[in-house]
Formats: sequence, structure tokens, C-alpha cells
Amino acid sequence: MIQICFAGYSGSPPPDVVVNAVRVLEELKRLCKRFAVLVGGYWGLMRIVTDKAIELGLPLAIFVPIEAEDVAFPEEAIIIRTSASFRVRSVVMVRSCNAVVVLGGESGTIQEAVTAYTESKPVYLLLSGMPSNRLSLLVPHLDTRRLAEIKVFSEPEKLAKELAKDICIHR
Repeated sequence: MIQICFAGYSGSPPPDVVVNAVRVLEELKRLCKRFAVLVGGYWGLMRIVTDKAIELGLPLAIFVPIEAEDVAFPEEAIIIRTSASFRVRSVVMVRSCNAVVVLGGESGTIQEAVTAYTESKPVYLLLSGMPSNRLSLLVPHLDTRRLAEIKVFSEPEKLAKELAKDICIHR
């Protein structure tokens, strides 16, 4: 099964970022035959992604850092207690996916995108007005090794369409 990581802000996300995250998931559900959603927690933007994935009936795994194992998680999700810190948890999560969608965030989100690149996983960056937009300055590759491509989008539907074309089994 295709596994897509969603990286996003751990705090309270701006309303437009929430709307765009939901639009990405809805469009991917429409375009991809089957995929699983992977997130790194159940707070901030990841809570929005998790709840929408459940609503859409998508398979979902939450990679929980050791510092947050006491959080209540939805029973529909597969909970992976990584026994790792926030940063290391992100590496485990990203290594488990086929692609990373950056919905908007700060250093943790940026770290997940960089980890994806170094693990040769494509990155799909949705411009959000948040610090993760700085990744757009490094496209299409972070360095001369050209390990993976970073693609930048301003519209959630275009991101979903490109991701579906690149890695999904189509409906």
C-alpha cells in the first residue's frame, strides 16, 4: 500500500492552512485508489489531518514520540509508540512512507522534509505562509546529490493531482 506522510505545524494552525490540508486529503481520496496516511502526532495540524483521514475512511498510522505517549488517540488509528524523541520519531515515520506532503509548519516540519530528501523520498510542498515555505528556495533538489525532488504548489488540488500521478494507483 502507498503510504503518504503529512508534515505540519504542531501548534494551532492558521484557518487557511487547515482548509488547504483538508482539500489535499479530499482530492487524494478522489484520485488515489488506496493509500495510508502517516502522521507524527495528534495535535496541531496533524489532528486535523487525522480526523479528516478517519472521516474519509483512510487507513491511518500515528507515529508517537516518547514524550507524548500519554496523549489520547482515536481508536480508528494504528498507534506506533516509537520510544523515540520527537526528532527521531520523524525519521522513523518518514522512512516508512513513499512521499511527504508538507502542509505548513516550522522546524519539525522542515526536518521531516529534509529527512525525506536524504532518504530519497519525494517532497510535495504546499505554500502556506509558514516557515516551511523556505524550502521552496531549495527546489528542485537540496544539494548536488539530487536524491529526490521537491515540488512546490500554491493550490492543494494541484499538489494532490501531481502526487497521485507520481505515486498512486489510480481510480
